[in-house]
Amino acid sequence: MPRRKGREPVIRLPDVSGTLRAYRPRTDPVVPGPSGAPLTSRTVFSAAHVVSDPFADSTPDGPAAVDWDATLAFRRHLWSHGLGVAEAMDTAQRGMGLDWPGAAELIRRSAAEARAAGGAIACGAGTDQLTGPATLPEVRAAYEEQLALVEDSGAQPVLMASRALAAAARGPQDYLEVYGHLLRQASRPVILHWLGPMFDPALTGYWGSEDLDAATATFLEIISEHPGKVDGVKVSLLDAEREVRLRRRLPPPVRCYTGDDFHYPGLIAGDEHGFSHALLGIFDPLGPLAAEAVRVLDTGDTAGFRALLDPTVPLSRHLFEPPTRYYKTGVVLLAWLAGHQDHFTMAGGLQSARSLPHLARAYELADRLGLFPDPALAESRMTHLLALYGVTR
Repeated sequence: MPRRKGREPVIRLPDVSGTLRAYRPRTDPVVPGPSGAPLTSRTVFSAAHVVSDPFADSTPDGPAAVDWDATLAFRRHLWSHGLGVAEAMDTAQRGMGLDWPGAAELIRRSAAEARAAGGAIACGAGTDQLTGPATLPEVRAAYEEQLALVEDSGAQPVLMASRALAAAARGPQDYLEVYGHLLRQASRPVILHWLGPMFDPALTGYWGSEDLDAATATFLEIISEHPGKVDGVKVSLLDAEREVRLRRRLPPPVRCYTGDDFHYPGLIAGDEHGFSHALLGIFDPLGPLAAEAVRVLDTGDTAGFRALLDPTVPLSRHLFEPPTRYYKTGVVLLAWLAGHQDHFTMAGGLQSARSLPHLARAYELADRLGLFPDPALAESRMTHLLALYGVTR
């Protein structure tokens, strides 16, 4: 709808009670600082989403149709700000719309793009080509296939948590054997991925126990038995105290990459005993701001880092609220509103996985942070989305 000259826009946003309330969007973006300098004090990966092809004749249970130009352009956007890209992870809808053939193509294309751009990239290797019950040898073979593809692409491997292994394993010993077998084969240090059941209920009891202390002991045993094979661990349990206790027990030089989208500012800032690096889905929409915050931290200004990043936590907590696995919907919404893609369409139809009040709140929180390079474009697109649901000005 055209904006009347001399009047600031006001749109009506629905809340969880179904009530429409007036919201006045900001008119100026927050312009990040210069993006040329590399990040030095922390290693930071953004787990990036994929952009679907809205014109493909696809179905929710069929292969994902990917808009490769827009998908790779978004990765160049992240690299331009000094962030690494964590590719083909759960943010890219692995196991939720993106199957293994699609993920394999994504890894090959993104790794080639990373070489051209000089960007850091780590790629997920899992077992999602297994579509039914599997034996442990089949799980190992599936991991081997994906690990080989990631290594052949030139990317750093991330050994992702496996639904098939969680279903097949009888106890901790099976995890020790499978991961030990893979680490002995790996040609370069890998990142181990511990994804909690809030992100994927099929991973309940990973590492052989629902008791997190027992699971941690098995996790640490795998690391200690294979020195030089583990670059770091990505921990996505949304439990800051547990992450801190774990990272203090990691043998040097193994890093802790926080995947905690609720407590990341404090975990990255660290304490007198150490800090976490980052591999985060929330850094998809926060890319430029997150990079600027880490550059401030690079100067030793922890307070300045927290002043930039702490205000983003309410948005992250909102996007990752239960059921947490649907956080991708909010991430893609914000990419559309920010102008990184021309549509709000997702693999598997997941654009419908969150309610209109949830999406409206995500827009409001992101707008207040100044995340949209063109606030008028974001306001216009949000207005069109609201109209599709029957909301008019």
